[in-house]
Amino acid sequence: MMKKTKIVVIGVGAVGSTTAYTLLLRHRMDELVLIDANPDKAVGDALDMNHGMPFVGRTKVWAGTYEDCRDADIMIISAGSAQKPGETRVELLKRNIGIYDSIISEISKYNQDGILLIATNPVDIMSYFSWKKSSWPVERVIGSGTLLDSARFRYLIGQQLNIDPRSVHAHIVGEHGDSELPLWSLANIAGTDLDLGEDVKEDIFTNTRDAAYQIINTKGATYYAIALALDRICTAILRDEGAVLNISTLLTDYHGISDVYLGVPSVVDRSGVREVLQLDISPQEEELLRQSANKMKELIRSVKQAEVE
Repeated sequence: MMKKTKIVVIGVGAVGSTTAYTLLLRHRMDELVLIDANPDKAVGDALDMNHGMPFVGRTKVWAGTYEDCRDADIMIISAGSAQKPGETRVELLKRNIGIYDSIISEISKYNQDGILLIATNPVDIMSYFSWKKSSWPVERVIGSGTLLDSARFRYLIGQQLNIDPRSVHAHIVGEHGDSELPLWSLANIAGTDLDLGEDVKEDIFTNTRDAAYQIINTKGATYYAIALALDRICTAILRDEGAVLNISTLLTDYHGISDVYLGVPSVVDRSGVREVLQLDISPQEEELLRQSANKMKELIRSVKQAEVE
């Protein structure tokens, strides 16, 4: 008898609940567990989803506890606290890292063999500290990285050229945030260069980088597209695809960058991150990637210093 596949979603706010629903609609697992600091929210979401079972199939969905992480294939963490008035980014980050410390400690009591998939922002920093806290092999602690950014990038290029975005090969790498960068030197459609002027390229990248701000300003939060991105990562893992996805992982002597999580094209399969692809990028792109890494390292140092103080 084949082992049942199980995914646990920890933190069922907008991102977590939308991700859980997306996974359910796409039949990604046999068992889906919802965990939240507000147990009533998890119960309500599970009940709501179960009422749709006559339409979608036989997935078992329930509101659980950390003990239900036992035997889970993937644990998606989308929990976190919002910024308080007057609170600095480092203070918020330190507080969210404290929340993650508790979550990962609880997970580790019951599961040492699954994969941690981190979705909380700033995702590169949260992934780095999750890896440090868990002491798990680095390939099994994955951040959503620049997968969503790259999807936005491909969508906008496709819109400009009237090409299906699935046929656009283009990457955003680095931080999932303001210091991310486009790899125009590698962008192509079926191996052909993109016929885009520099002004158009700049406009496409600006709209890619600032997309989250636009969505937050209009409706308060982003959750549909990130849910689809997290579903894509889960699928690559559960199906042992060996898919190339721009996830956040630990870099070691990657264009001279080490000891930091950043979003780069990586091979994802049942083991987690099987391989980080070495990209032949331009000197300018390499410098921007180093600047992005330095920004993340400075944040890591700031958090560590705040912990000491």
